[in-house]
Amino acid sequence: MAAVLGVLFGLGVFLVWWSTWEQPLEAKEPRPKRLESLLLTAGIEKVSGGGFIASCLGLGLFTTLAIYIATASFSIAACFGLFGAWLPLAIVSWRARKRTTMLRELWPDVVDHLRSAIRAGLSLPEALVQLGDKGPDELRSLFREFGADYRSGGNFDSALSKLKERLADPVADRIIEALRLTRDVGGSDLGRLLGTLAEFLRESARTRSELEARQSWTINGARLAVAAPWIVLMLLASRPEAVAAYNSPAGVSLLGGGLLVSGLCYWIMLRIGALPEDERVLR
Repeated sequence: MAAVLGVLFGLGVFLVWWSTWEQPLEAKEPRPKRLESLLLTAGIEKVSGGGFIASCLGLGLFTTLAIYIATASFSIAACFGLFGAWLPLAIVSWRARKRTTMLRELWPDVVDHLRSAIRAGLSLPEALVQLGDKGPDELRSLFREFGADYRSGGNFDSALSKLKERLADPVADRIIEALRLTRDVGGSDLGRLLGTLAEFLRESARTRSELEARQSWTINGARLAVAAPWIVLMLLASRPEAVAAYNSPAGVSLLGGGLLVSGLCYWIMLRIGALPEDERVLR
């Protein structure tokens, strides 16, 4: 009892001391959450973060029930249920990386189209609108939506901000902010600027592709190393004596330890082989 009173008294003194320090309130603009940003980067606009989490939990529960019916082992079913819940996140992450790579290869062509349109005498908003018909096929729908926003409101900055939210790409952020700045302050070297930017983007995409090709060996090796023991476990689950062993306390501990080690080692391998990622700025 004396020890509890001492701890409570010390906690009270600490709280009184902590309350005497004033902390300035910083006004921060609301930013999208990490999960919502990942969904936007993957090109998924109509799914909220809460809905995506619910889908992950639903798939995990379904996988758990399916494996339990097949093996009659709750410990094995729980492990594969975690894998099932993680699967949608892995798919969305893969789609986000694929879309980012695709956009990285398309941006030089987009800049070239803008440069040609501006040299032909079109204004900057008109040059962006015509990308809905003459730009890369993968981006035409987004630029058509930009054109609809611009025609409906006549506000270039607002339509440009909506386009940046739909693209959700770090390279697009830089290009859009450069175009916004150019329109605000003016300038006669926009064509030369866009030409230099297109060359820089092509060189960056070429270098990044070479690095990702070498990185794929590390990533694929890590995935194979993690998946192999669980594939073997699924094959062993077809034998009743193996299922009985994994239903015991020692078997549950073994599965829990294996799950922890697999996740930790996979994370370490990804960190070792990870390339620097472009971060979105000026959001």
